[in-house]
Amino acid sequence: MPASPGFAVRLTITMKQRFTGTDRYIATDELMMAVNAAITLARPLLIKGEPGTGKTQLAQEIARSLGRPLFEWHIKSTSKAQQGLYEYDAVSRLRDSQLGDAKVQDIRNYIIKGRVWEAFECDVQPVLLIDEIDKADIEFPNDLLRELDRMEFYVYETRELVQARHRPIILITSNNEKELPDAFLRRCFFHYIRFPDEETMRAIVGVHFPELKKELLAEALGAFFELRATPGLKKKPSTSELLDWIKLLVAEDLPPEALRGGDPKKLIPILHGALLKNEQDVHLFEHLVFMHRRAR
Repeated sequence: MPASPGFAVRLTITMKQRFTGTDRYIATDELMMAVNAAITLARPLLIKGEPGTGKTQLAQEIARSLGRPLFEWHIKSTSKAQQGLYEYDAVSRLRDSQLGDAKVQDIRNYIIKGRVWEAFECDVQPVLLIDEIDKADIEFPNDLLRELDRMEFYVYETRELVQARHRPIILITSNNEKELPDAFLRRCFFHYIRFPDEETMRAIVGVHFPELKKELLAEALGAFFELRATPGLKKKPSTSELLDWIKLLVAEDLPPEALRGGDPKKLIPILHGALLKNEQDVHLFEHLVFMHRRAR
């Protein structure tokens, strides 16, 4: 079946867009290829990776790079797929009817548009972020399949069909808390953001702290990757936590020597509260470093 003229126009416009990263977001070649592949295929881009690796920020930077509006839908454990489309506020309508409010005559006054609806009615192609989809129950992704496939949904209360003016660039993030249904995965283009290597991390830090002294950067990265390599950590520090730590080091105007660990009484990095987020990891790191130094 030949595509309708309207769809052909939207697809042509989409294929001309290319994401190449931004001045404040370091994207690897693989990540840029994944974003552009999803745009070309007009399929949702499913992004997984460790917390703090920039999954949510990616959507913001795609919108900024392409000059598109951004609609963000942050999923909670109680979120339902219907909320992304719309909600009917029957309680408010009942209350207003009891008060004799004239607006109860129009049910549209009680239809609350969700982020998907807002994205669908946007005048230009928007970016739609569905953030941390794995927080919701297992049926949540499947409940969105038809709407994301057909780019339309029906409002039963007003008996109207809402159709997308432009197919949004859809970014869906997941922290792997739950497995996603196969039917949902088939409709997505998938990319896993690997944790940055030291060279990439150096570039990321450079974007946020362009005036950072090379010696301090080298010591901070060395301590950070040594900490991440510690076996048995319950929670490894992330990119965002490294940036927080460096911000503290700069604010305190600490010299590189403060990070070298020459003092045997200081077993863990200074201001380690930005990197280690539970007492088990603090105790583990102290024990491992102590045993290492005794062995020497």
